[in-house]
Amino acid sequence: MSTFNYNHLRYFWVVAHTGSLTGAARALHVSQSAISVQLKKLEDELGHLLFDRKGRSLQLSEVGRIALDHADAIFATGDDLMATLEARATAKRIPLRAGALATLSRNFQFGFIESILDRADLRLSVVSGTLDGLLRSLSEHRLDVVLSNRPAPRAADSTWVSHRIAEQPVSLVGPPRFRGSRRRLETLLAKEPMLLPMRDSSIRAGFDALVDRLGITPTVVAEVDDMAMFRLIARSGIGLAVVPPIVVKDELHDGTLVEVRQIPELAETFYAITLPRRFPHPLVQQLITGPD
Repeated sequence: MSTFNYNHLRYFWVVAHTGSLTGAARALHVSQSAISVQLKKLEDELGHLLFDRKGRSLQLSEVGRIALDHADAIFATGDDLMATLEARATAKRIPLRAGALATLSRNFQFGFIESILDRADLRLSVVSGTLDGLLRSLSEHRLDVVLSNRPAPRAADSTWVSHRIAEQPVSLVGPPRFRGSRRRLETLLAKEPMLLPMRDSSIRAGFDALVDRLGITPTVVAEVDDMAMFRLIARSGIGLAVVPPIVVKDELHDGTLVEVRQIPELAETFYAITLPRRFPHPLVQQLITGPD
């Protein structure tokens, strides 16, 4: 039975958190060459590279990210023990790092992760940002999955996989005075003020194509890309919002807004973007494929 060398692991752990051999050498009061030797021994012991070396920079590999998760848990437990013998050690948790497009519906984001929130062993982090920034973090193994309403761009050097996980219908949503309205969709589009997503949205592209086919020039009173702001403006009653009902489900439930008409030609597609991995994240797999 082989004995794991935790000294090698601590050297790796410090390098991973400082981001460089120089910073780790300063923190550990040893030479950079000594740290390099320890890292090489740990990689040999594990049988995998822990860093992708790009010039002078070090980026965690997939195995490096997994090793860091375990090292964090190991050394946190050690710190607990040293701090106080009567303190209960923190249970090992499974980290899940999700990124979401900043403009994506919060209701959809919550719906994606809701099924795992009751797990006692979960350590969840959710960050938002631009698609380019999130995909960069995914490529560097700092995120496990990225949620988006458009697939990852196809490029010769990209390996992202865009899993289509949901498609939501799009409706005209408005204030309660529209409840029970029997006016045709075409009439509503032509006569009522419209609150629309910005022009780079897939919904907006479909909407513009629809009104062009119908020969309608709508009255646009607002264009918004942030869904939280979209909800607030829709609640003000300035016009009819073109939006998936899931975005405003709370307002529909409490009667602040009503679904006036579904727009059959429009839908919003949602994607979970991942990287191919030798060691697939079990929770990401569960969220994408659903329970067995």
